[in-house]
Amino acid sequence: MSTERPIFCVMGAGHGGMAMAGHLGLIGYEVRLFNRTAARLEPVRSLGGIDMTGDEVDGFGPIALATDQAGEALDGADVVMVVVPATAHEHIAELCAPHLKPDQIVVLNPGRTFGAIAFHQALRRAGCEADIILAETQTFLYASRVTGPAQARIFGIKNSIPLATLRAHRIPDCLKVIRQVFPQFVPGDNVFKTSFNNIGAVFHPAIMLLNAGWVEDPADFEFYHQGATPSVTRVLEALDAERVAVAAALGFHATTAREWLYIAYDAAGRDLREAMRANPGYRGIIAPHRTEMRYITEDIPCSLVPMSSIGRQFGVSVSLMESFITLAAAMHGRDYRAEGRTTEHLGIQGYDLKQLRLLAIGERDA
Repeated sequence: MSTERPIFCVMGAGHGGMAMAGHLGLIGYEVRLFNRTAARLEPVRSLGGIDMTGDEVDGFGPIALATDQAGEALDGADVVMVVVPATAHEHIAELCAPHLKPDQIVVLNPGRTFGAIAFHQALRRAGCEADIILAETQTFLYASRVTGPAQARIFGIKNSIPLATLRAHRIPDCLKVIRQVFPQFVPGDNVFKTSFNNIGAVFHPAIMLLNAGWVEDPADFEFYHQGATPSVTRVLEALDAERVAVAAALGFHATTAREWLYIAYDAAGRDLREAMRANPGYRGIIAPHRTEMRYITEDIPCSLVPMSSIGRQFGVSVSLMESFITLAAAMHGRDYRAEGRTTEHLGIQGYDLKQLRLLAIGERDA
């Protein structure tokens, strides 16, 4: 591995992947951009990169290679940044499995909840035995949007992003490389802590479901500001309390959503709503106009389902989480529990605290 000037592969050309690939190219790193749909990459190939805009990132980011072939994208890459919805993690693992090499760093941006465990299992099922460094981040580095065929805008960059590897002792090895480029990444202790400090689980599904009528209306509104009314934010605080309680049952303190806003964005307030409105990174982010999008289709099965599943396993009340899962399932006519990362799906059903801790430090497989 070239630790002095790592070569990056960014997997995914959506809002996050385009922002990360363009930013990396702009600051001088060689970038390979992979996307499962080749047509999405044609404008990037044609332009030779991505036009970036934003207060903190502005300019042109060259892309050395844009391809729909996983092997081509991964060949020679030191760091693989997986930037796809968490529902696609296991599929991406299957695509990567034949091509990964020992000591390649693979980072899920973010893992949502138990992403690294799910990715690892998928690699093993696909026959991959390469000794890679597999990591997940607590949240995504940017607030960003694709603004054109080969254009992306970064609204804000978070101050501090905890990162943990599936085998916790590999965190320093991973950060030694990653922090050369992204000093915002910091040690995240273990993958259970990064999984439960997943604030998207609190913000995304609840704001979407409680504003469903407005979401489906043609009128625009700012998702994190106008969508988080006083009543909605009180529900967010109650949902956040359940998340923190499940983490406590697993033996660690989870950062509250209000604390996280201050750590990530320097946004402070007397309550959660005030802190959300103080966050400049949320300004100008318009709500989607349909409910069948990742704030529900990703964050329900890959965030709330695993949190509620392990919460029930440890006897914690997760009634509000369960209510949102049920409501989303009724709205979309889908069984999000069956689709999601339950303890059964992850192979950790019945694990006690000792077994979970051994899994986090890499002395036990799920």
